[in-house]
Amino acid sequence: MVMGVTDVDDKIIKRANEMNVSPASLANLYEEDFKQDMAALKVLPPTVYLRVTDNIPQIIAFIEGVIARGHAYCTAKGNVYFDLQSRGDKYGRLVGVAPGPVGEPVDSDKRHPSDFALWKAVKPQEPAWASPWGNGRPGWHIECSTICSLVFGSHLDIHSGGIDLAFPHHENEIAQCEAFHQCRQWGNYFLHAGHLHVKGKEKMSKSLKNYITIKVTRFGGLQFVDMSFERVGRHCRPLLGVLAAEGRGGRATPGGSPEDEDGAPGGVHPAGLASALLLLPPGRSGDDPVCSSPQSLGRTKGAVQEALADDFNTPGAVDAVMGLVHHGNRQLKAASEEPGGPRSPAVFGAIVSYVEQFFETVGVSLVDRQCAAGAGGPAVLHSVVEELVRFRLKVRQFALATGEASGEARRQQLLERRPLLEACDALRRDLAAHSVSIKEQHVHVGATGPEDRRPQTRELRTREAQSALSPDKSFILKFPVVAV
Repeated sequence: MVMGVTDVDDKIIKRANEMNVSPASLANLYEEDFKQDMAALKVLPPTVYLRVTDNIPQIIAFIEGVIARGHAYCTAKGNVYFDLQSRGDKYGRLVGVAPGPVGEPVDSDKRHPSDFALWKAVKPQEPAWASPWGNGRPGWHIECSTICSLVFGSHLDIHSGGIDLAFPHHENEIAQCEAFHQCRQWGNYFLHAGHLHVKGKEKMSKSLKNYITIKVTRFGGLQFVDMSFERVGRHCRPLLGVLAAEGRGGRATPGGSPEDEDGAPGGVHPAGLASALLLLPPGRSGDDPVCSSPQSLGRTKGAVQEALADDFNTPGAVDAVMGLVHHGNRQLKAASEEPGGPRSPAVFGAIVSYVEQFFETVGVSLVDRQCAAGAGGPAVLHSVVEELVRFRLKVRQFALATGEASGEARRQQLLERRPLLEACDALRRDLAAHSVSIKEQHVHVGATGPEDRRPQTRELRTREAQSALSPDKSFILKFPVVAV
């Protein structure tokens, strides 16, 4: 699994200028924040992350291939656009009917209003890279097509993303890849995630200022991710109150709100997040059929299995588990403590164990506190290391760059700049003592000429292997690999 990281675009550039920081620094900060949030939610990481700014030469080569195949054109201003008319009636198959183009500025240099940018000419206060069409940066859609092709070649099995990306982003990706690879169908499946909603049917969005972040909400000593249960079922809101009470050393009132130790009702059972689930406010006595706890546990397991088999009906599964919790609450009030009775430690333990197991299965830990790192956490440390490595790379590149100098002049420049290289080497050795390893590596990308119409999977090569590469069908990109 590969995840593409957009670390340069219009919004990042605008925000970075407002904050007076580099776009790369801002993007890296949010990237690490995102990774920490995903870890807190127990979302497994992809096999590899690929950033746009690490793959600019490959993106340029991909654009050249699209132009060579007659599906894109360069303008006098240095922009490159995809020619949608070259796709005929193939465009719009993913979403059914592609919406019409929006109004274009009067100074637009597009041939057709619906054409979209592959390469954007440089503008003031924007990062830029050299290209055959002049300095500039990639368009939004081309980066994903290039990254996918670098790893998966001319065919992709599953592409995922939010439903809001179906058009135009994914539709444009399809157009670019099928044009470049000259294939009939590039991707087999597109898996789109739906929007989050609040207050019933209102879409969660920054523009409406109604969004909830995945950052940790703190209730005293307890930490939990505040979106864990928010969207999955009607029984979840009382649970949040119980967890909050448990974190403060308080207990749950019949209404589900936290209450101090002194004001708590009697008969409340041991602390611990899993046990706290059995302290939820019980429903009406007629909510569940009367049966023993072992029978209720077995019935709940069957109901959960049936719900998950029904198109992963998570709300139904959560309802079944919470029904077991409410049943356990009522049974805990019973006087019988017979070995198989409702207050039997074995039965109580089996219920707690199953509740823990269920929520662990859906990615919510009731034992280990879940939190995303805040200030001073791993995300901040990683960002600092990235900034340091990026600065070292720039110093090293300057020390090795001799321009058009040759012969004695070149040797003299390298001699004068040797202390810079020695400082870079010393920094690398010093960081190694702190388990930070910096390695200069080379990436070989396959040919993009007419004989080979798709970029091959990337291969890591050493300096010694560089001389063996054919200069007319490959290029070398040197970049630092950081392992923390």
